[in-house]
Amino acid sequence: MNSSLRTVHVNGTDYRWPLRPVVVVCIDGGDPRYLQQFLADGSTPNIARFVREGFATVADGSMPSFTCPNNMSIITGTPTAQHGISGNFYLDTATWQPVVMTGPELLRGDTIIARFAAAGAKVVTITAKDKLRKQLGKGLDVSHGHVSFSSEFADQCTLAENGIENVLPWLGMAQPGMYSMELSLLVLEAGIKLLRERRPELLYLSLTDWVQHKWAPDEDGAREFYARLDDCIGRLAALDATIALTADHGMSDKSTPAGEPQVLWLQDLLDAKLGAGSTTVICPITDAFVAHHGALGGFVRVWSKGQVTARQIIDAIGAAEGVELALDRETACRMFDMPADREGDVAVIAHEHWCIGSSAKNHDLAGLKGHRLRTHGGTSEAKVPVILNRPLNEAYRYKAAGAPLKSFQVFDYAINGTL
Repeated sequence: MNSSLRTVHVNGTDYRWPLRPVVVVCIDGGDPRYLQQFLADGSTPNIARFVREGFATVADGSMPSFTCPNNMSIITGTPTAQHGISGNFYLDTATWQPVVMTGPELLRGDTIIARFAAAGAKVVTITAKDKLRKQLGKGLDVSHGHVSFSSEFADQCTLAENGIENVLPWLGMAQPGMYSMELSLLVLEAGIKLLRERRPELLYLSLTDWVQHKWAPDEDGAREFYARLDDCIGRLAALDATIALTADHGMSDKSTPAGEPQVLWLQDLLDAKLGAGSTTVICPITDAFVAHHGALGGFVRVWSKGQVTARQIIDAIGAAEGVELALDRETACRMFDMPADREGDVAVIAHEHWCIGSSAKNHDLAGLKGHRLRTHGGTSEAKVPVILNRPLNEAYRYKAAGAPLKSFQVFDYAINGTL
């Protein structure tokens, strides 16, 4: 069959066979304010060319504005209500234990990458954080020539597990540290080399947000990273590929003028008002990478243990300083298109410059010493860039003009919407 006539159906969307390799880069924590800064000062000339010659907008990310939900939205082309990954943790009320949500068995539906692979395409997924790798690789058989690995464990890759081995000597790079910009840059360098040597049809490259947690857009560390990112993006584009840039979430400063984290300790508040043990607060930002944010974000979930109602929890939160919204399960899921079976009795969202924790004793903030807390999770961090290096075709120009773009549509726009 003529490849131009082939389509792949994934989760309600038909994707045409790519005209050329498609590379989607998720800039973890890539708040639009970074690119606004660096496009204005000339630090990112390749991305500036994409903006001039291709397509650029600010899109709505999925809620909550965390890494796992949005990466899964991007790779499936669906909201969290459909794919089911609405954080790094949810609470199993049968055991009252938090359940890690990074297993592929918890992801509902297929990924775009896996469905294209099943249709005969060569595909690549490279992540900075290994927590994403298996979920992004759901249904992907690397024994058929596909590649799926993380830079976190680049020194441990095997053909059986990852479809590639000896990654570091192949790249001529050292194993990067867990908290470094090199963890992201290895993802990009590997993507460039695989695109040059293997020419896969689809590549998904997901970075880490250590830089954005550490530095604001006007700081030199952020500028250095974006300049190096821009160089890599330019080299990808030079290989005759369609490049799509987006982010999983934005990033906000959530510190006091004195530089201390501006936190509402919600479990402590609810224990004082409703009685200790009546509720459980879960911070779904929590993962293995917490030193740079102390497991503090802009979105938490509260479960009642049966003695109090959602209404009582919301009333207890009341007008607590730092709270933007406190919503019962039904309202939160309706407003933000989240899965009800993994939602708390109450969802609580912080104001832009506040974060919410559980109990002060449960958060280790030692890693924040000397740094302002920059983090995410709320509606303030749900706006993300979408930039394509090629212009839209007529149908997608009308589509973009007719409704706000969702970041989970980025594969659709990159594959179906470009000239």
